[in-house]
Amino acid sequence: MTETFLTSLLVLTVMAASAALARRLVTAPAIVFLMVGIMLAFVPGFPPIEMQPESVLLMVLPPLIYSAGVSMSWREFKSNLRPIALLAIGCVIFTTCTVAAVTHWLLGLPWGVGFVLGAIVSPPDVVAPLAIAKRLHLPHRILVILEGEGLANDATALILYRFAVLAVSTGAFSLPSAAGSFIFILLGEIAFGIIVGWLSLRLRQWAHDARVEILLSLLTPYLAYWVPEHLGGSGVIATVAAGLYVSWNGPLLISAATRLQGIFFWDLAIWLIEGVLFLLMGFEVRVLMEKAKAVPVSQVLVAIALTSAIVIAARFIWVFPATYLTRILSARVRRRDPTPPWRYVAVIGFTGIRGAVSLAVALALPLTLPDGEPFPYRDLIQLTSFGVIFATLFGIGLTLPPVVNLLGISQHGHREALNEREAEITARRSIIEATRGALDTIIAERKLPEGLARFLEARHETRIRALPDPPREGDEHSPATKGASMVREIIGIERAHLHRLLREGKITDETRRRIERDLDLEEAVVNNREKNTPL
Repeated sequence: MTETFLTSLLVLTVMAASAALARRLVTAPAIVFLMVGIMLAFVPGFPPIEMQPESVLLMVLPPLIYSAGVSMSWREFKSNLRPIALLAIGCVIFTTCTVAAVTHWLLGLPWGVGFVLGAIVSPPDVVAPLAIAKRLHLPHRILVILEGEGLANDATALILYRFAVLAVSTGAFSLPSAAGSFIFILLGEIAFGIIVGWLSLRLRQWAHDARVEILLSLLTPYLAYWVPEHLGGSGVIATVAAGLYVSWNGPLLISAATRLQGIFFWDLAIWLIEGVLFLLMGFEVRVLMEKAKAVPVSQVLVAIALTSAIVIAARFIWVFPATYLTRILSARVRRRDPTPPWRYVAVIGFTGIRGAVSLAVALALPLTLPDGEPFPYRDLIQLTSFGVIFATLFGIGLTLPPVVNLLGISQHGHREALNEREAEITARRSIIEATRGALDTIIAERKLPEGLARFLEARHETRIRALPDPPREGDEHSPATKGASMVREIIGIERAHLHRLLREGKITDETRRRIERDLDLEEAVVNNREKNTPL
């Protein structure tokens, strides 16, 4: 127990140092985490740390998927359902079949083994591509499609993986039966996820305690995932459905206190999970190499190079026809969804980074078949899967920024962000002005004292005056950016005076905490507005 605790502290310490390094290098944290993990894995005396695949799939995957579902807009998910489904279902199936066919013909792998490998490496990761894409200020719709794909593609891949492992184990496979099972699992998990989301919100509303509500929110993804997974499904679709249901129905049912504390809790939890996952992936290299010494190095390298090329090429081969053929064949699609620029399609094709789920599924391969024979090509599949993860994370992760700049996509995202910021300011003004009539009615009907009425009116006018002017393209800095540093400086002066009063004994610690909380909330508002300002 002591050794496990010390190892956990070591991993968290390394993670904190790696995150600081990534910020200094202005690089996606996932790349630094993986690189640091690989380097430390081969340091003499460093304790071997082995990832438990069951822990990833049953303990780590549910909160990751649920959190992404809650942060996803149901309205935007629904309006982009066609491209999301084409990627999360169509592209995953296409990539799986392509990997199986090419590795069978060129590497001599049995068809069943090829499908197992294809199912493992077919789903792009949801964490790393989005982290890189958001840094590059890509257009909002591209981010929505990538996030939606990341939510659903693991479910497709996990179902295909189970069918493929079953085919290798039993030597039998029925396409009609598999297709029927897939549709049944899809519909059943969507219904179950909605039920779990509804139940979660009702229990949280009944609890009416921020700490209990946050605990219930943490339990929700596990209930949504574990039950379908135990019954033979994937669990991913149900977790996504629960997250989307909470995202759409939660704002009016979740209290402000719970929302503020929950945002911090989930932000820290997801950051820890993602960082530890990529670090453990790096640590796993040493374990994988020790397990697979019997596999010829040349065979491993050829398999990694070939499979990596296939998964990258298959995505490009899929996205362009899927984007343009549907519009050529359907006038309804053309009217409802005009053809996007080819640059947008190219960027989506260039974001197929594989991640922790692929490695966890590879490590979860059974050791033996039902007859006691070793699972064929198990070591080669595991090494190839990690090689594909490494190749796509570094190859795509490091080249995506220059590709985006070359295509000029960031400029599109920048203009879009300006429009969004202008719409936000307009919405804020509309909300405040809409309450003016209600405020006058409240003052008149309730016959409020003059002092209280003036206080409410002054608050209303202060909020109107605090709104910045809409940003204009070409401005070096937005109003929010100009004022943020000055407001923080003033708040810093107020904090210094507050602590001076405390040291002089003029106020108590409890008073200091109340005043400090108000200053913290004000600074958080300033930081939030500056963070969401496009300039």
